[in-house]
Amino acid sequence: MKKNLILNILAISLLFTSCKKDFLDRQPQDAYSNTSLWTSESDAAAALAGVYNGQSVTFADESTGWADATWIVYLDCVSDNAYNQYPWEGFQAYGNGTVNPSTGDASAYNYTGITRANFFLANIGKTPMDATDKANMIAQVRFIRAYEYFLMSQLYGDVPLVTTVLTPAQSLALTRTSKADVVKFILSELAAAATDLPATNTSGDGHVTKGAALALKARVDLYNANYADCITDCQAVMKLGYALYPSYTDLFRMTAQANNPEIIASAQYVENPSANSNGVLGVMPSNSMGGWSSIDPLQNLVDSYEMDNGKPITDPASGYDPTNPYANRDPRLAATILYPGAPYKPAGATVNSYFDPMDASSPDYYASGNNTSPSGYVVKKYTSNLSDFDNLFQSGLNMTVIRYAEVLLTDAEAKIEANQIDGSVYSDINLVRNRAGMPSVDQSVYSTQAALRTLVRNERRVEFAFEGLRWFDLQRWKIASQVMTGPVYGAKTGTVNTTTGKYTITGNPLKLETRTFADKNYLWPIPQSEIDLNKNIKQNPGY
Repeated sequence: MKKNLILNILAISLLFTSCKKDFLDRQPQDAYSNTSLWTSESDAAAALAGVYNGQSVTFADESTGWADATWIVYLDCVSDNAYNQYPWEGFQAYGNGTVNPSTGDASAYNYTGITRANFFLANIGKTPMDATDKANMIAQVRFIRAYEYFLMSQLYGDVPLVTTVLTPAQSLALTRTSKADVVKFILSELAAAATDLPATNTSGDGHVTKGAALALKARVDLYNANYADCITDCQAVMKLGYALYPSYTDLFRMTAQANNPEIIASAQYVENPSANSNGVLGVMPSNSMGGWSSIDPLQNLVDSYEMDNGKPITDPASGYDPTNPYANRDPRLAATILYPGAPYKPAGATVNSYFDPMDASSPDYYASGNNTSPSGYVVKKYTSNLSDFDNLFQSGLNMTVIRYAEVLLTDAEAKIEANQIDGSVYSDINLVRNRAGMPSVDQSVYSTQAALRTLVRNERRVEFAFEGLRWFDLQRWKIASQVMTGPVYGAKTGTVNTTTGKYTITGNPLKLETRTFADKNYLWPIPQSEIDLNKNIKQNPGY
C-alpha cells in the first residue's frame, strides 16, 4: 500500500488533478488546506472528478480511472477464454497458474481510488451547496468505493476495509478484514447510494445512476449466493427503463455511445490528443490492422458458441461441420472473434479482406512473432469497424462496466439457483439470445434446473466474452480446476483462400501453453511489496 494508504496525508494534492485552472491557482499547489478546498459547489465538483479519475488497478505502471478499459479486457486472459502472449503485460502468469507474490505488473490491490473517496466523504459535508446535489455526489463516491472493494475482495478475498482518512502510522497497523464483512459493507453502501442517485443521466459525463448501484448490488448478491436479494435488485433495475441495444455488433462501436439504453455504467474516454484516451483497442487487432495481438482467444471459447439453430456443436443433430467450423454459428462468434477466413475491412479500405493467420507470407502469420496471434484468432468485439478510429491506441471508445444484458442473465441465474423457475427465466434468456439473432430456448430440452444452469452459464460466456466477467464466473462456480488445467489450443493449421476466404484445415490445433491450477489460485497472491511494508498483512494460503 506504499502508493496508497501511506500517502494519505498527500491526498489533498493528489485529489484535484482534474480541477479547473482557476481553482488550482487560488494558492500554491503545495499549500492546500481544507478551508480553501471546500468553499463552493464547483470545488466539490472538482473533487468528485478527482474521485472518478482515481486509480483502481495497476497495469504496467499505467494510471487508470475508477474502472479501466485495459483491465476489463485483459481479465479474460486469466480465464479459459484467452491467452496473454506477452508475459511482461502481467496476465499470463495468472492464466497458467505460475503466478507468485512477486510476479507481474497487473494488480488490483490498490487503495489510491479508495483514499480519494474517503477524503471526499470526510470533507464534503462542509461545502455550502444544494442538499440534493450534495447527496447525489456522496452517493456517487460511495458507489465508486464499493466497486473498488468489490474488485479487490473478489480477487484477493480478505482485504483491509478502510473507510476513513488514515495517517501513515495507522496505515501500517492495518490488518485484513474478512471478505464476508467487506461484502456486507459493499452491499450496504450500494443500497444507501441507490436512494440518492438519479434514475437517469443524459449529461454525457458518465456519472453513475441508481441503476448502476442496483445492478452492481445484484452482481455482488449473485456472486455471494444471496439469490432472493439478487432477484429483488434485478427487478428494481428492470423498472428503470433500460433496454437491449438492437444490434449486438454495433453495441460496442463509438456510434452506440450516446444515450445507449443498454449501458448502465461505463468508463469514459476522450479521443486523442486527450491524456484520458482509451488505449486498449490497439492491443487486440493483428499486425496488419495496426495492433499487437496481446489478447488471443482460445479454441475452447470458439467451441462454446452454438450453431445458429440453438444446438451446441457437440449435439450430433446440430449440423456442425468440423471441416467448415465457423459456418452457421451463433452470430456473436463472428461479432466477437476474427477467425481464419473471416472477412474484415481494413481502415480506409472499400472492399473486404480475409483474415489469414496461416500463410507464412501473411503479415498476420501466427508464428511470425511480429504482433500476430499464436492462436490464429484475434478479438474483434471492440474493433468491428476499424475505420471508426484514427488511432487505436488513443480512442474515445467508452468501456462498458455494466449493461442491461447482464441484469437479465443475472435475474435468470438467480432464479435458476433458487429453483424459482418460471416463464420469466426463459424470457430473460430469450431477450438476450433473440437480440443476437439466436432462436429462443427450446424448453423441451432445457426444462430442469441442471439443464438451465448449463445453458445460462454458457450464455454468460458467449454474451460477455472480453468484458471482464469470465474469471469471476469460474471462481464463484468453482469450475476453474476443471477448465484451467492442461494444454490450451487455438485454431487448426490450414490455408485461407485470400480471394474467397475459404479456410481449409490441413493440420492440428495450435498449442499455446500448458496450464496448471490449484485451489490456491481461486484467490490471487497479495503483492509481496505490500507485505514487506506492513507485516500485519498475511499472505493468502499456498503462496
